[in-house]
Parts: sequence; C-alpha cells; structure tokens
Amino acid sequence: MSELVSMRVEGGIAVIAIDNPPVNALKYEVRLGLLEFISRGSSDSAVAAVVLTCAGRTFVAGADITEFGKPPREPMLAAVIEAIEASPKPVIAAMHGTPLGGGLELALGCHFRIAAPDSRLGLPEIKLGIIPGAGGTQRLPRLVGIDKAMAMILSGDPIPAREAVAAGLIDEIVEGDLVAGAVAFARHVVAEKRALVLARDREDRLASARGDHEKFDTAAADRIRRARGQSAPLAAVEALRAALTLPIAEGLRLERGGRSIDGDAPYLLRRARAREGTGHRLYQTDRCDARRSDRRGHHGRRYRHVLRQCRHSGDARRYQR
Repeated sequence: MSELVSMRVEGGIAVIAIDNPPVNALKYEVRLGLLEFISRGSSDSAVAAVVLTCAGRTFVAGADITEFGKPPREPMLAAVIEAIEASPKPVIAAMHGTPLGGGLELALGCHFRIAAPDSRLGLPEIKLGIIPGAGGTQRLPRLVGIDKAMAMILSGDPIPAREAVAAGLIDEIVEGDLVAGAVAFARHVVAEKRALVLARDREDRLASARGDHEKFDTAAADRIRRARGQSAPLAAVEALRAALTLPIAEGLRLERGGRSIDGDAPYLLRRARAREGTGHRLYQTDRCDARRSDRRGHHGRRYRHVLRQCRHSGDARRYQR
C-alpha cells in the first residue's frame, strides 16, 4: 500500500490521512491508497465514521502536474469520489490551507465538510483554460446554488472558509486542532444519527433557478462577454446548465467529455454553438469565436507559461489540478 496514504482508528472513527508534500497532490499512488482505505473503513464493523484529512500545510490542492499529458492511470479521481459516495458510513472531509481543484471536488463527494478558519476553497481550472472534471460543475451548484457556483467556477477565485460556511459549501469551521475537531464532529454525526445526504442528491438549491432560465442566461452573459473568445467559459456555462437540466449522472458524463484544454472542448462547445446559431439570448451578447483562443498557441505551452508565472509568484500550488 502506498506510504502516501495511511489510516488509523480512534475509538471507532477511521482517520485517513494523505501525506504527499508539498501540496498533497492527487497522484496515482494517492488515489490508489484512498480507494483502498475508503473501502476498508466502509467495510470494517469497528468503524462508525471516516475522517479524510491531510498532513502538512494544506488539504489536497489539486492533481499531480507531472501526470499532465500522460495516459491516465486508474483509479481516476471520479472513481475515488464514487467510492466515498457509496460508503454506508459518514465520510467527513477535514480541510485546511487551500483545498483547490480536485481537492475540493474530493471534499464535495463527502457527506460532510469542515475546515480550519484560514482555509480558502476554490475551483481554479478556468484560469488554465479547462473546466473541473471530477464533478465540480455538478456537485457544487447543488450545495451553494447556481449563482454562487457560477461565480466560483467562471472566476476561478477561491473563497475564505467563513464565506464557504455562509454559502453552504462547508458545514462547520473548527478552531484549534483540526483532526481532533473532525473526530469529535464525526462522533456527533454518529450519535445524532444525522442523515447522510450527498451533494449529488441535493436538489433544493437548484429549484428556483430551474424555474427561471432567463436569470441563468443573464448571469452567464457578462462572464462570457469578458471571456474574449476563450472556449473554457463557454464549456463551463454549458456544464452548469446541465446541472439545471439533466440528471446528475448525465451531467457528470457531459462534464468529463468537455474538460479539454481551452480551444478543444468539442461536445460542450457544440452545444454552445448550437444555442448561438439559434440566436439564443446568451450568445447574442458576445458572439465568441473559439478559434481566437487557438492563436494563444498549443495548450501545453500555455499551461507551462501559466505555471511559470505561478512559480515566480510563489503560488504554483493554487493552480494544480
């Protein structure tokens, strides 16, 4: 088993810890270890709940950038999240630092989310010309509503923990020792027999938006106008639209099919172009041309350029996914 992931049991609460410095990136060995320990904790009769946490300075801050451009290795993050969602026992994500990208998507698959007060949470993929690919566009709106999800996904900017609590993204802020607080939280969940409602099954935050698609289009129009021909924002809007109009299983498949580098998100862009061709109000505001984004060069060069900028600013960890 990977030494990057470990599990211990404290009085009936399994604590799964990721220790992959510097930012606990979700490399293959981490995903494999998570899948194994989630399965073990879920099936162990001595375990009543599972806490998912990270060592070091931050909760998972994204994927391992060394895997970019290489053939994917199973299990992928989506499979890890599905295993969490299939657990009959409560799984609590205990976050600190900067849970970003795949790290936040991992937490979105848990039954509960708690965080240290100085945490900052976000989905920064749009800054790299891609969209979230492990359920972020489908689960986040079901927790925080479509307006807040659109703002987070299309800006790529993280939000502080207290704002995340107010939005419904996290359940509680824990002062002091995060792991001890998470174990105590888990014990309360078990003792109170709290309902295990997954983000994917929440529909209440989307009810009003489903009855007012005009409001969705209006909210998206300004962000598309500011995109200046980039295709990732168009793909993100279509993925968010799927959260309103499709069952989540279909929305997740659509999201995965549209998570290409800017300028090459075929299916989602075809959907957007079809709407544009019919004179849909959203696309009348700015008839974006994805071909303009191609003039920025090959996606690999663009990614490396952004990463270099982040490294120079000491903030590369924020843009790993």
